[in-house]
Amino acid sequence: MSARACIKSGAGLVSAHIPKCGYEIMQSAAPEIMCSTDTSEQVISDIIDLKPYNAVGAGPGIGTDKKTQHALKILIQNCNCPIVFDADAINILAENKTWLSFVPQGSIFTPHPKEFERLVGKTNNENERQKLQIDFSKKYGVYLVLKGAYTCISTPAGDCYFNSTGNPGMATGGSGDVLTGIITGLLAQGYTSFESCLIGVFVHGLAGDFATKRFGYEATTASEIIHFLGKAFLKLR
Repeated sequence: MSARACIKSGAGLVSAHIPKCGYEIMQSAAPEIMCSTDTSEQVISDIIDLKPYNAVGAGPGIGTDKKTQHALKILIQNCNCPIVFDADAINILAENKTWLSFVPQGSIFTPHPKEFERLVGKTNNENERQKLQIDFSKKYGVYLVLKGAYTCISTPAGDCYFNSTGNPGMATGGSGDVLTGIITGLLAQGYTSFESCLIGVFVHGLAGDFATKRFGYEATTASEIIHFLGKAFLKLR
């Protein structure tokens, strides 16, 4: 879903690095996506040559196997462009916080509240959580997109932006993976990390609004959000 959202957000060429067992599935489900298969049959255990790529998204579906953790560490150490971290990439970093110092400047984290808690720490209320979010962005020079109602984007400068699109129907499995793909696709086109966060979050929510208008809150799925990305981008234009 991340790869599909990425290519539906304007990225010209998208490659997915996946375990060998996923090759036929990816080629059948998303034939527009180029595949790079890992040396491992079941997990992500290595990385590919990063030179051809100008944007990288990591996390959705990768798991937290020890080999995968090592691969993520190598990715962080060798990537010369901002990385979009989501899902298990965030969970891995939460267990290896010393790696955060090596994360490329301008990278983007897109946690939901529980992932944020694992990464940054527990809080007693929203004010404390927002302070920790801002402190995290400033300390590591990254953008943090805290997903939820009125998704909050914090910047390395200490500013916060709140999103106005989206609805409860988007609280469905895979919706966050779609956001990762959108933001990565925008980065690939040359938008800055700041622009990619603002546009990506807004368009993601707008596509979700279009989807729930047609299918209702209960029947909206992540795939339907991807389906309405084109309409969302047209609305912006």
